[in-house]
Amino acid sequence: MKEVPKKKLILFLVGSTLLITFTFYAYQIFYTPNILVDMEDRIFEVKSGATYRDVQNDLGRGRFVNDMVSFSFLARLYNYDKAIKPGRYRLRRNMTNLQAIQVLRAGIQEPVNVTFTYIRLLSELGERITRNLSITSDEFYTALNEFIATNKEGFNKDNILCMFIPNTYEVYYNVSADDLIERMNWEYKKFWNEERTRKADSIGLTPIEVSILASIVQAETVKDDEASKIAGLYINRLNRGIALQADPTLVFAVGDFSLKRVLNEHKEVKSPYNTYKNTGLTPGPINMPRINMIDAVLNAKSHDYIYMCAKEDFSGYHNFSTNLSQHLIYARNYQRALTEEQRKGRALRNQ
Repeated sequence: MKEVPKKKLILFLVGSTLLITFTFYAYQIFYTPNILVDMEDRIFEVKSGATYRDVQNDLGRGRFVNDMVSFSFLARLYNYDKAIKPGRYRLRRNMTNLQAIQVLRAGIQEPVNVTFTYIRLLSELGERITRNLSITSDEFYTALNEFIATNKEGFNKDNILCMFIPNTYEVYYNVSADDLIERMNWEYKKFWNEERTRKADSIGLTPIEVSILASIVQAETVKDDEASKIAGLYINRLNRGIALQADPTLVFAVGDFSLKRVLNEHKEVKSPYNTYKNTGLTPGPINMPRINMIDAVLNAKSHDYIYMCAKEDFSGYHNFSTNLSQHLIYARNYQRALTEEQRKGRALRNQ
């Protein structure tokens, strides 16, 4: 009669031990730190098209997970193996399996920065804007061409660069090409608020035309504090029907951006970007103008100048004039200074 209680006791102890062990292990699986244990926060990237096995391998190789068995058990329990979402995720120091799986399964990504500043040609934009994203440059241009063909905002292949306002934007790594362009269009509309649109109207230009003129102003000066004065000069020329005669547009027309000095032969090039032969603005921007250059055009200084020439002190500033005779005096002074500077340079090289 005494054997039965003894067997029950043994079974009870074994069962209790197993239950305690299982409970403890379950607690560990759910709530004990298992991600980047005593390490720094890091970004974990799930590539487009990645399988659950790929994710496991990348977590293991990158030493994100201490105990892969417990992580994998919980991942399958929460069906993460069937809900892989590409993206860049910030996994934090001493995260639990549960915390990490919730982030990955919900697609709670860490935004990436998309930055583009000085760009001359549309062909340079694709590589720059997709650098930190899962989409390729080709995918970007395919979507952009579709936008150009269907938009009703006046953008075409010549002026589409005006839509991209130079800045740093936060987007998700796996943003689609279509969504990226939609985002850039939204940022453009946000930039062109009521105040900027009103200023553009007051100088008789559309937002696209403002950006085109800003690109020319930007190429003309390295002195930001002179930009609004140059903008006023070009607006004077536009209003009087005088050709802009902007040398940077000839450089763009020739396509040789190493060109340091524009010669008379360059003024004969056949191109809609030759502002010596054509009046009005160019069909599109000759670079991607910075925000301060766009604002310089919108806040162009009011004056009567229609000529400018680089100062003979090589300071980067310009002499401005209202008539051709004064302009020619400034031009001769600059040419003499330039010739003298070149003579000194040759003398130094011959020493």
